[in-house]
Amino acid sequence: MISTTQAAGAIPRTRARRRPARKAQWAGLLFVLPAVALVVVFFVVPLAMTAWMSLHNWPLMGVSRFIGLDNYLAIARDTRFWNALRFTALYTVVVTIAIFAAAFPLALFVEKPRPFGGFYRTAYSLPVVVGFASASLLWAWLLNVDAGLFSPAAEALGLTAGRVNLLADFDPAFWSIIAMVVWKVAGFTMVILMTGLQGIPADYLEAAKIDGAGPWARFRRITLPLMRRTIALALILSVTGSMLAFDQFYIILGGGPRNQTVTAVYWIFNQSFVSFRLGYGAALSMVLLGILLVLSVIQLRLLRHPEGES
Repeated sequence: MISTTQAAGAIPRTRARRRPARKAQWAGLLFVLPAVALVVVFFVVPLAMTAWMSLHNWPLMGVSRFIGLDNYLAIARDTRFWNALRFTALYTVVVTIAIFAAAFPLALFVEKPRPFGGFYRTAYSLPVVVGFASASLLWAWLLNVDAGLFSPAAEALGLTAGRVNLLADFDPAFWSIIAMVVWKVAGFTMVILMTGLQGIPADYLEAAKIDGAGPWARFRRITLPLMRRTIALALILSVTGSMLAFDQFYIILGGGPRNQTVTAVYWIFNQSFVSFRLGYGAALSMVLLGILLVLSVIQLRLLRHPEGES
């Protein structure tokens, strides 16, 4: 039997143990408070303001007027936006495949110990530090038919009969943009995939090799399943970034040729800061945000599968 005195003495000891725990909780909250403040100020508040603007006829000058869901109803009839969204989806699929096709072999190459391995990693990752606007300006010069490098070089090497304007038609312009983005982004995806490769226990690969599994079998049965989460992370970043593409199409192509390379963000920019329909641009932004959320949820489901499950 526990005496009354013992029970009374246990209560202060319990309270004494709770005080350090509460202090630790408050200390943790203080540490994360700056990050929470940044998220609230630079994400939550602008998101709420954008949602509020989307319900108004909000001109650049003058008084805004509440119109409810009229902006969203107008989006359903905006064929230019849906055409831009279809082009953005096409671009996202093509550039994501191209990035992975370049980044995965590079990751397999630089992950293994080899002479000058650090040099290769640095060289492949160097374009990542260049901003998209700066990279777009660089490639706009390289692709210039008169003062650039690619067209005169092709003519000098005899690959073309004369100087060819790569930006005059959709196909060469589109693939030129794909090449620029792969050059710019593949190094970042390579680093992510290389991290996943380095996290695979060497014992698994050695055991499979002893059992007679060839390089392709080891890659398909061990490497890919164990990299499921890493690939999903790289895929989410690639798809999200591609759906928000703007700089390269605005700086290099200006939406051309013949308005065939207008992306969703480009159209939002046009409606907001060229036509000065800020409320309608905010509604377009909210729709694009919803699409990105749906795509992210679908991709994040890949992360729920346990590693190694087919």
